[in-house]
Amino acid sequence: MNKTLHRTYILFMTLIVVLVTFYLAYYGNSYYNTPLEERFYHDQHKWFKPSGVFGQGLGIIGTFLIAFGVFFYMACKRYNLFARYIRLKYLLEFHIFLCTLGPVMILFHTTFKFGGIVSIAFWSMVAVVLSGVVGRFIYNQIPRTLEGRELSLMELNDMREGIAQRLNMLLHAEQSAVSEINAKPAAGNAELKRAILSSTLPRKERKEMLGLLRQEARLSKRISRLNQMQRLFKYWHVAHLPFALIMLVIVIIHIAVSLVMGYKWIF
Repeated sequence: MNKTLHRTYILFMTLIVVLVTFYLAYYGNSYYNTPLEERFYHDQHKWFKPSGVFGQGLGIIGTFLIAFGVFFYMACKRYNLFARYIRLKYLLEFHIFLCTLGPVMILFHTTFKFGGIVSIAFWSMVAVVLSGVVGRFIYNQIPRTLEGRELSLMELNDMREGIAQRLNMLLHAEQSAVSEINAKPAAGNAELKRAILSSTLPRKERKEMLGLLRQEARLSKRISRLNQMQRLFKYWHVAHLPFALIMLVIVIIHIAVSLVMGYKWIF
């Protein structure tokens, strides 16, 4: 998947979440804006209430999306399912999409009325979503292969040396220049960039060199914060997983109680 297609993929999923949110807010605007004590008398109370056909449907579909997004991603990550066809990072983005759309639907299922044990599940869900956004940022800071495998410090340094060697070959530079890039990437890159721009080399070669310099700069930054990001990612799991488990347990209890009380949606 090239960069343009990847951006389209992310934009498409974001657009779905925005459109669904807008549609639900617009469709139920009259009901959701009615004070809680007056909703019983609303014309569409039986339709929008949490146990109504529409309201309960949102809860069921939203819960299914979250459950599928979580367990499908976990299975793919653990057992390398579909590894030959799609990269892990795209599956992660699909996981984030489902686990964003699902909570939006559950939010409207609650009709913005939180209370009792269900409120714990809801705020746990909010914590999971917010921590997921933070986790996605941290995940992006950790260099990975095209397949999504985390790169080691040695592999990153090898990649950086390869870039320096390629620059050396293109510029026919001395070994000292390559050593300078490896020792002081920021200063070396600035000096090399000025030299490249002022050179009489063909435009294609200058473009390639500038691209290599940008790669080297990105690698240098990621190498410098690799250990910090790895530690943060471990701590992130400590925050993300407990909230997810709390949400899961309470949702199971909520579903069980609903079934016992006779709420079976359209079945």
